[in-house]
Amino acid sequence: MTIASISLIAIDLAAALILSLGLYYRRHRRRDLVVAFLGVNVGVMAVATVLGTAEVALGLGLGLFGVLSIIRLRSSEISQREVAYYFAALATGLMAGLPTADILPVTGLIALILVVMWAADHPRLLSRSRHQVVRLDRAEADETALRALVGQRLGGEVTSLTVQELDLVNDTTTVDVRYRIADSDRPAPDSTGSQVDGRLAAGAVR
Repeated sequence: MTIASISLIAIDLAAALILSLGLYYRRHRRRDLVVAFLGVNVGVMAVATVLGTAEVALGLGLGLFGVLSIIRLRSSEISQREVAYYFAALATGLMAGLPTADILPVTGLIALILVVMWAADHPRLLSRSRHQVVRLDRAEADETALRALVGQRLGGEVTSLTVQELDLVNDTTTVDVRYRIADSDRPAPDSTGSQVDGRLAAGAVR
């Protein structure tokens, strides 16, 4: 193993710690996914390193990335945000594990991934946008009236609304709503630098 490879392993471990602990855990506080991100990162890096030293074609390494990237973990539901962290962990581990003579481009790309994740997941980016699945205590088939009703109940401007279930027997309507709240209604960041996530599971509005 060359000095460049050892340096890239150290850079990857530092990047994985920053990604999982410095960015994700500090903002979202899910310990189980920190373990998953670190495990995926180190595992992909180790396999890519072995493939590189065994003189396997680069296409096989990229194929490994493609296979791992489509794995869907069904043990618990994860959001699109967590999927992005998975991709970032996979990408940094694969880039650091593949053999290269020049570590500067790889280091720059790993740093770019970290910067993009830091900015894209920043609590102040699109902080007025919210997403909820809402069950109303009335069956409403008119979309215009439904949009006005949901906006009034949630106290925001409805930007997208999809009816998931219209129950005429029990007189209920379930809708998937994306909306924007007013600046005065926006919650302040907590001590961890995160904000309350507007996406809630099937909540009832009475």
